[in-house]
Amino acid sequence: MAQRTTSVTARGFFGRNGTLSEWHPNYEFRPGQLDMAEAVEKALEERRHLLVEAGTGTGKSLAYLIPAFLSGKRVVVSTGTKNLQEQLFFKDVPFLQQHFATPLRVCYMKGRNNYACRQRIYDAEREPVLTGMEEVADFQIIREWEKTTETGDRAEIKTLPENSTAWAKVDARRDLCTGQKCAQFDRCFITQMQRKAMESDIIIVNHHLFFADLAVKEGEYAQIIPDYEAVVFDEAHEIEDVAGQYFGLSVSNHVIDDLRRDIVAVTRRKSLGSADLDRVLVSLQDGVEKFFACFPREEGRKGFQNRHAFAEEYADEYQDLLSALEMTGVHLQMIRESVDEIMPLFGRARELCDTLKTYMESESEEFVYWIERRGRGVFLQATPINVSQLLGEKLFDRVPVAIMTSATLSVGGGFDYVVKRLGVHTPRSLIVTSPFDYQSQAMLYVPQHLPEPRDPAFTKAAADEIVKLLELSEGRAFVLCTSYQSMRALHDRVSFEIDYPVLLQGTGPRNALLEEFKRTKNAVLFATSSFWQGVDVQGDQLSCVIIDKLPFAVPSDPVVAARTEAIKREGGEPFREYQIPQAAIALKQGFGRLIRSRTDRGILALLDHRITKQRYGQIFFDSLPDYAFATRYGELERFWRD
Repeated sequence: MAQRTTSVTARGFFGRNGTLSEWHPNYEFRPGQLDMAEAVEKALEERRHLLVEAGTGTGKSLAYLIPAFLSGKRVVVSTGTKNLQEQLFFKDVPFLQQHFATPLRVCYMKGRNNYACRQRIYDAEREPVLTGMEEVADFQIIREWEKTTETGDRAEIKTLPENSTAWAKVDARRDLCTGQKCAQFDRCFITQMQRKAMESDIIIVNHHLFFADLAVKEGEYAQIIPDYEAVVFDEAHEIEDVAGQYFGLSVSNHVIDDLRRDIVAVTRRKSLGSADLDRVLVSLQDGVEKFFACFPREEGRKGFQNRHAFAEEYADEYQDLLSALEMTGVHLQMIRESVDEIMPLFGRARELCDTLKTYMESESEEFVYWIERRGRGVFLQATPINVSQLLGEKLFDRVPVAIMTSATLSVGGGFDYVVKRLGVHTPRSLIVTSPFDYQSQAMLYVPQHLPEPRDPAFTKAAADEIVKLLELSEGRAFVLCTSYQSMRALHDRVSFEIDYPVLLQGTGPRNALLEEFKRTKNAVLFATSSFWQGVDVQGDQLSCVIIDKLPFAVPSDPVVAARTEAIKREGGEPFREYQIPQAAIALKQGFGRLIRSRTDRGILALLDHRITKQRYGQIFFDSLPDYAFATRYGELERFWRD
């Protein structure tokens, strides 16, 4: 592990005449960046947890990276998205490396399915695993790239379609990995990634990988990320939701079908099949179809409180599926040849059987059980109602330093909400305001004449208001909606009334839509939650952000409903303690898309006047930056024309 080789401090780097001012020709001294860097430095030295809300434009990436480098500790940096992960590794780290005399030992790690498996690529060349001309063409792209890539990271292949089915047949997911027994183990991209991580002082991951690692440490698999002394969470407002995914349970018809297909592929490739195994796999396919056909046909998420009654009503279908999974495992155990390739399949069959049984029969009241139907997929999910205790035990009590930062962590000027939801004990905290002049750069417009969102007349009135706003801004806008239903309804009404190019979430991959928006003059993008955060469009191309309603979570959502009930049982007020703070953070995220630099200027419009008419609205205003404010369209016009 590296030791600190310099006496330079955070103040020495970020001060008015510090090292950064010498490195960067356009450097601007930012007091907030210095305050944050010193707080991070102190947390690392004193082994204390830290919460930092750093407003947009603070320069928070360097404010935690440089103290991490100087600390001499192995630090994991966990980001909310792969895009931010790559920005740190390919942009910020090389910038710093230019000015450090010694090499910075840094690596980035992603989930295994982001990497190619050399052995699966070689097998696919010899064996009939590809289907159709598209898969064959995509495989040729992958095969040529494999010959030269040093990392095996799919993100390098710019010409491979995002939805390529060929990639799933050659990726390095654990399900089919034979580990050290593999002929390609020493050349394996996963092996190389893990070796690089063992040699690194800074390891850049994303939240999904971080919590997957935290979860497998409790199970039979080896850890993914090497031991570390500190972790920095960037976009820390996402921690509760991501942690809930990995500390819960999940099983679906797709996952079981994938297992069956993988067994068929491996046994055919190795000539290990038998008539008995074929019959078992037919039973498994039949069992999956019949059991999952018992669930409701409606799309979306719904609670599943009646699991035990369901298991009794459909006892034959349930027991048949369990038996088929058990028999699949038994027959895999009986195969003596190619054990290294068969054992991962046996482990998956056993794990799926155990997970399904636990899901259907568990008496635990610490989880909310729910089902989701998406197209042909039926997903059975169990999510912890409260992740704070789990995070306290598995993360905050074990890792000496956890630093959590985001532009949106506080509510009403305090951290009570995030402290309680995450279970972090007595952290230090800091709020660093943005260096932007929001009063002159942005106006928040809340029209008072629209009906309330629950009124049937709201959609038409909101669409008319959006048309007026888009005419004023000449397009160049995001229309961010709180549901797909609202997005489609507003899009259908507005798109025929304006002359600007219109993009709609769902008509293409997210990144492709964003790039199209950036290069299309006067474009308007209608979108939902995935565009509320992690999207950066600087300059005039995005001059208006319109939000249809205050982003309260849907009360009927099974996870929201369970957490609401849990707060009630403890004598709390869920609307004040959970739903309002959650919505305030989401609103800050949505509005945060607009002003990304000192020269940006534009309109923020919220078409929900409850923020001005309900008492709780003050909490939202206290949580937002100090924008200019208007309730009349004429005031907005004057601001825009000035």
